[in-house]
Amino acid sequence: MKLGLLMSGQGAQQVGMGADLYASLPKYQETIDHASELLGYDVMTTIVNSEDNIKQTKYTQPAILAMSMGIYNALSDVMPEPAGALGLSLGEYSALTAAGSMTFEQGMAIIKDRGAYMQAAGDANPGKMVAVMTDDQDLVVATLEKLQATGKRVYPANFNTFNQLVIGGIEADVDEAMAALTEAGVSRMVELPVSGAFHTPLLQTAADQLADRLTDETFSAPTFAVYSNTTGQKFDDVKATLLKQITSPTYFAQALQAMVDDGVDTLIEFGPSDTLMKFAKKIVGKDIKRYCVKDLASFNEVRDMLIAAQETV
Repeated sequence: MKLGLLMSGQGAQQVGMGADLYASLPKYQETIDHASELLGYDVMTTIVNSEDNIKQTKYTQPAILAMSMGIYNALSDVMPEPAGALGLSLGEYSALTAAGSMTFEQGMAIIKDRGAYMQAAGDANPGKMVAVMTDDQDLVVATLEKLQATGKRVYPANFNTFNQLVIGGIEADVDEAMAALTEAGVSRMVELPVSGAFHTPLLQTAADQLADRLTDETFSAPTFAVYSNTTGQKFDDVKATLLKQITSPTYFAQALQAMVDDGVDTLIEFGPSDTLMKFAKKIVGKDIKRYCVKDLASFNEVRDMLIAAQETV
């Protein structure tokens, strides 16, 4: 087995996420409790069980990092060293933490601030995001470039699969882009329930704040390959890449394809939902095994699979 980890990003959160894991798995509970100590508030009470706070970027981001690492720690005794890891946006911090590029304490502190910066930027510069369903992504990019040439602020934001591209920007400009894409023959677009246009220049203030925040941070070389959404390839310079991340498009599809091309044959997503597994189903071949750990039932299923895999080696 050549294992590739997928770490959930923002948008996967839901009320009660990980509650059964917390109640049943000591290592998971230990990770969440440590996150609570680092954050200065109780993760389970303040975020996981709060319908209001779970929707707020400043709370959601540290909660998802803590959950992903809690699952990782709880499976560590039966899991082989990964051949690679990939996270969606926020999930890159989980992947880098798992690979030892940053400590859990360092990752939580950075994400606490990153989440606050991004929420403030989104509140100050509200935007709109729309998932465009088409395999002609060049058409989408070309359409946006034409609009940008006229001063419109609408951008490609997330290349989630090879037939799903999320665009974002000023609401009126996104609406104009939708009209232009409809005229060009795109028949399916889905508006996303977000307030900010993440991974676009509208979040420049957050990127500037993060640049100041990371000035004195140092990162180690990862112990296994971590693939970047920003470049679609393995991380090289961790700090430089993370600084570009907030305002740059994510290339999840390209990064996942690169990880599979490098030999990964089994994928496991850690986080509150199976969003990345659904993306993977549309990106990689059926020969790549796919699993997701999002609750106690799926945890037990994957744990049994990993133990069985060890016994057949």
